[in-house]
Amino acid sequence: MQTMLPTNILSEEHRVIEQALACLDKMTQGCLAGGKLNPQHARDAIAFFRNFADRCHHGKEEAHLFPLLEARGFPREGGPTGVMIHEHEEGRAHVRAMDKEIESATAGDKAALRRFTDHAQAYIHLLSEHIHKEDLCLFAMANQAFSPKDQQTLLDTFERVEREEMGEGTHEKFLKIANDLADAYHVPRAQLSAVGGDCGCSHHKH
Repeated sequence: MQTMLPTNILSEEHRVIEQALACLDKMTQGCLAGGKLNPQHARDAIAFFRNFADRCHHGKEEAHLFPLLEARGFPREGGPTGVMIHEHEEGRAHVRAMDKEIESATAGDKAALRRFTDHAQAYIHLLSEHIHKEDLCLFAMANQAFSPKDQQTLLDTFERVEREEMGEGTHEKFLKIANDLADAYHVPRAQLSAVGGDCGCSHHKH
């Protein structure tokens, strides 16, 4: 059986986040074309980005992956983990800004709708570039720097995060939100691997 690395789990989560970003993009296109925002879809997207993308995914990176990279000699100041954390913070600011505009935007306030779409588009661009950097550069550096023991420790930690910090069923709940949005906006669902243990997206069969 193929061995699942912690970075494979994070990459799988990236595919789901990209799926949700594609839905947000379709949502903003609809706003710009029709001047209307679906409040339920917007709130579902915000809930997904706050919980799956940030609390679960970025949380695992900031609390576990990045500190281990730093312990293996990568500096935070002026180094890759510092850049990634700064981008996570930028993303959080865009999500807060989008959330703040939903009520006014759905009530027909054109300026609020414009602010929502501006922050949505900025967030999509930021996270797409961020994911690209992690998939192509950061994760490769991690896999070169980590020992087999490091990898196993991270795998065990990620599993514990899903089970104890996020709570049983939380991952599935937000994956379903991402899939429901994908179906609503005719966005293909992410093709996820069935390899690996009971953490991250790795255990979801389709």
